Amino acid sequence: MFRVLTLLTTLALTTAAAAQPIVVGSKLDPEAQILGQMIVLTLRGAGLQVTDKTNLGDTGVNRKAIQAGEIDVYPEYTGNAVYLFPKAKITAKQAGSPGTIYGLARQLDLKNGITWLKPASVNNTWVIAVPQSLASSAKLSSVSDLARYLKSGGKFKIAGSPEFFNRPDTMPAFEAAYGFKLSAAQKLVLAGATPPQTQQAAAGGTSGVNAAMAYGTDGTLAALKLVALKDPKGAQAVYQPAPIIRSGTLKANPQIEGLLNKVFASLNQATLQGLNAQVALEGRTAQDVAQAYLKSKGFLK
Repeated sequence: MFRVLTLLTTLALTTAAAAQPIVVGSKLDPEAQILGQMIVLTLRGAGLQVTDKTNLGDTGVNRKAIQAGEIDVYPEYTGNAVYLFPKAKITAKQAGSPGTIYGLARQLDLKNGITWLKPASVNNTWVIAVPQSLASSAKLSSVSDLARYLKSGGKFKIAGSPEFFNRPDTMPAFEAAYGFKLSAAQKLVLAGATPPQTQQAAAGGTSGVNAAMAYGTDGTLAALKLVALKDPKGAQAVYQPAPIIRSGTLKANPQIEGLLNKVFASLNQATLQGLNAQVALEGRTAQDVAQAYLKSKGFLK
C-alpha cells in the first residue's frame, strides 16, 4: 500500500509540475531576446503554457532567477562557465574548446539542478571593435596590435557595460593576456548597455569614444563600419548559445529537449548575424524576427 501511495504522490507531483506555466527568461541584448523568443514560441507551438519573462536582465540576474526557480529556462552561453563556476578553475585551453567547455558547463550545473541542452554552432564571444578608419590609420587588426598602439600613447576610449569591465573573464582577461591596463578615463561605462548602443557610441565618437564592447555575432558591426579585433592569444572563451533549463522542469516536460535542440542546431554564425541585424538595424521586434525564422524552418506552422 505504501508503494502505491508513493507512486500516486510522485505522479501527482509530476502532473502538477507539467501543468505549471514554463517561465522563459533572457538577457537584454538583441540576440538574447531573439533566442529567448525562439524558446517561447517553440514551446507554445508545442502546446505548452509559457510565461514570457524575456528581457529580464544581465547574466547575474538570469542566473539568480533560474537558481531561485523564478524562471525555468533561458539562453546562456557556454563560455560563461568560466564566470559561473570560478571554483572549477577552468583553464583558457579548456574554455577555448567548444566541446570541452560545453561538457564542463553541463557537468558542473547538473549538481545545481540545471541542465544544459545542446548549443548552437555559433561563437558569440566578447570582442573589441574599433572604427574602420582607426583600424586603417593605426594598423589595428588584432588585440595584439591594440596593445602596441596603447603602449605608444595612442588615443583610446572604449564604451561598454559594467559587466564587460568588471567581470574577470571579459576586459580584464584581454588586459592580462595582452599586457595593457586601461585607465578610468579610457572607459565609458554605460549601465545596462547592449552592444548596439556601445557600437553606436564608437561609430559616432560619443564622449570621445573610439572603441566598443561587441559580440562576435553582432549584425551591426559592418553597418556601422566597425572592425572586430582578432584575439590570437585566445583571451576569450568560446561562447556558444544553449538553452539551460531547471532539471525538474525538464523531467516534467521531457519533450522540451528535442524541440529546443532542433531549433538551436539550425543556427549558424551567418544566420544569427542576419537575425541580429533585423532587430538592431531594421527595428523589427525580437518576437517578429524569431517567429519568421521558426516558420521558415518549419518549426512553427
